[in-house]
Amino acid sequence: MINRLLSHDLPRSRWLSATLVVILVVLALAPFLFPGAKSMSVVAKILVFILLVASYDLLLGYTGIVSFAHTMFFGIGAYGVAIASERLGAGWGAVALGLAVAIVVSVALSLVIGLFSLRVKAIFFAMITLAVATAFMTLASQLSDFTGGEDGLSFRNPEWLSPSFEPFDTEVFGLLIDGKAITYWLLFVAVLVLFLLLLRIVNSPFGRVLQAIRENDFRAEAIGYRTVVYRTLSNVLAALFATIAGALLALWLRYVGPDTTLSFEIMLDILLIVVIGGMGTLYGAVIGSVLFVLAQNYLQDLLKVGAGAVEGVPVLAQVISPDRWLLWLGVLFVLSVYHFPTGIVGRLRALALKVRP
Repeated sequence: MINRLLSHDLPRSRWLSATLVVILVVLALAPFLFPGAKSMSVVAKILVFILLVASYDLLLGYTGIVSFAHTMFFGIGAYGVAIASERLGAGWGAVALGLAVAIVVSVALSLVIGLFSLRVKAIFFAMITLAVATAFMTLASQLSDFTGGEDGLSFRNPEWLSPSFEPFDTEVFGLLIDGKAITYWLLFVAVLVLFLLLLRIVNSPFGRVLQAIRENDFRAEAIGYRTVVYRTLSNVLAALFATIAGALLALWLRYVGPDTTLSFEIMLDILLIVVIGGMGTLYGAVIGSVLFVLAQNYLQDLLKVGAGAVEGVPVLAQVISPDRWLLWLGVLFVLSVYHFPTGIVGRLRALALKVRP
């Protein structure tokens, strides 16, 4: 049953399997385990990034396409829900309409980019996607009457997802369930279902062709596969899942702006997570997202504790200062790439193969 659910793509490592089970249980029970506002925001961001990074891995890890426009589709999904909810009012109809329009726009843009750009060499395609994403971000910042400009848009969710909505008068296992908790579980179920769907795609005959194109596109073309068509479809599917991830983030934040979805920093984060977790394996998106988001949000707090312990030591106190948390994040990334050149998932699978008789 589990084998079929995972599309016959098992973790193939006991340590990886145990880690994934722990992550699944913790994410499912997060409202009970981490009721605080900051901790809930962190786990919700982990969920969104799992879907976002997994969709990008479909491009980079499975097809070998380097694109810098992924955050553009992420932003389209977020802005679609935000604009529809802000113009039409809170309601499921506005959310559905905004998501539908966003999906249509993302699919059309990704199709155009794919058809006109994937015929060129990889570096030129990457530059084209970077130019398109930059132009879209500039457009979103300047159309203030439509997108809110630099200030972004705030909107109201449907009643069931509103923080003031409380379906039960008493607490359930110590948690007073409200609209925020319901929104989180909506994110959890959506990401879980879509992640399993991505697993099915990459392990289907279509996914095998994508991997063949990644390994040697000339040979794939020689045996009869139209590589441009498959690359374009991969680009469209990745854009589709990224758009849904953006819509989920918008529902959680009830706000959308250029910095939250369209920033190039988010694109860099996606690339880092793919490398840390392991390219060409969707489980790497899970492991990488958890580690990166936790480090991004709690490394500074950890350094505060360390700085307090070495207070008074001239050089060490300056090095461990919380203000240098980005430096330490970079050091951790370099170490992870050095010790895990195939990503954490790739290393764990390689170790599992060595211990087998």
